[in-house]
Order: sequence, then C-alpha cells, then structure tokens
Amino acid sequence: QVQLVETGGGSVQAGGSLRLSCAASGRTSSNYGWFRQAPGKEREFVAAIPWTGGTTFYADSVKGRFTISRDNTKNTVYLQMNSLKPEDTAVYYCAALFSLRFPSPYYNERSYDTWGRGTQVTVSS
Repeated sequence: QVQLVETGGGSVQAGGSLRLSCAASGRTSSNYGWFRQAPGKEREFVAAIPWTGGTTFYADSVKGRFTISRDNTKNTVYLQMNSLKPEDTAVYYCAALFSLRFPSPYYNERSYDTWGRGTQVTVSS
C-alpha cells in the first residue's frame, strides 16, 4: 500500500522559514499537491506539481513565498516556505495522484487519491 509521510513541520516566528518533505513509498510517476487546514477552517489548496516536474501552481496567498519542488530519485516532494506569517499556521497535508494525468482541477482535494497524515506548522507573531 502506498504511503505518504510528511516531515519538517514545527514552530517558527513570523518571517522565518521551514521546509516540508513528503516521501512516497514504492511509487513514482506521481502528481503531488500540498494542502493545509487551519483550526476551524476547511482544508485549502497550497501548491501542486505534476509528475513531469514542469509548471507549478500556487494559491494566491502563498505565491512568491512558497516553492514546491520534487526529487523523483527519492520519490519526495518538498514545500519550501519562506516569509512565514501567522496566518500560515495550519496542519499541512501532502496529497498524490498516481497517474500520468495531472489532477483536474489541481486545487480540488478530490482530485487526489492518496494522502499523508499531515504535519503541524505554527507561526508566531
């Protein structure tokens, strides 16, 4: 069974940086997405990257601050988060669609078929 394991969460002050990692066991050719869920809010899209590693996509709220990337040799996707704000505080989830077809729409969580358990990111002011 394919598993996604997120690591790299933690607590930082506003303006700081964190890098999240998501390792997929046993699968390649995966499209990845990062989503997040803040307390009392619905889960929302953060970023996505196709299995080809081409064009990346971001939510407007993180554009210019976050960068999604992947290393296919390690079956791992990353989310580099810079200039963190208190409103970035949430549980961050890695999602994957193991298909040559890019998730459509990429910002909809229903487009992905495998999820990690999440990692907490807390940004203090």
